[in-house]
Amino acid sequence: MASSAVNDVSVEISVVLGKATMPIHQVLKVGRGAVIELDASVDDHAWIFANNKLIARGEIVISGEKVAVSITDTMSDD
Repeated sequence: MASSAVNDVSVEISVVLGKATMPIHQVLKVGRGAVIELDASVDDHAWIFANNKLIARGEIVISGEKVAVSITDTMSDD
């Protein structure tokens, strides 16, 4: 019974690689394949959120055509 209760829990995971500020009219014109310049460099950490709460940071890992995040630090609840 416990495993079915766990399967019913939804968690939204978000990974933030960087941020960009754009006027709304520019956002509305963005199409598939568009490139948006972020305020991050290749060596910056990615920030990992669960339900909008920061839980970890990590590094982007690319293997062939797959992109993943390797967790390097977890955040404590202090």
